[in-house]
Amino acid sequence: MKAGPAEDHGPCRTCGACCDYARAWPRFTLESDAAIGQIPAALVAADGSGMRCDGERCTALAGTVGTEVTCTIYAVRPIVCRDCLPGDDACTMARAARGLSPIG
Repeated sequence: MKAGPAEDHGPCRTCGACCDYARAWPRFTLESDAAIGQIPAALVAADGSGMRCDGERCTALAGTVGTEVTCTIYAVRPIVCRDCLPGDDACTMARAARGLSPIG
């Protein structure tokens, strides 16, 4: 997932496609109740399965996909967000869906 204001994570700061790909992606998998409790309740889906989305976009994403983005909860983002890395298969698929070229 995208970096917070103090971090620089290369292409993620100008991408955000993984956070705007599918409402099913920012789901909770192995998070403890305590970890989920650190995420502002307004950003958690009503059914508690993952992050709240507006359409396909995670509501924790701020900015414009493909230009400049940041995750407003970067330090406490879900595991699935931590696992998506620049240039991996998930990244490449999400970028393609948003008309962005692969990283590499």
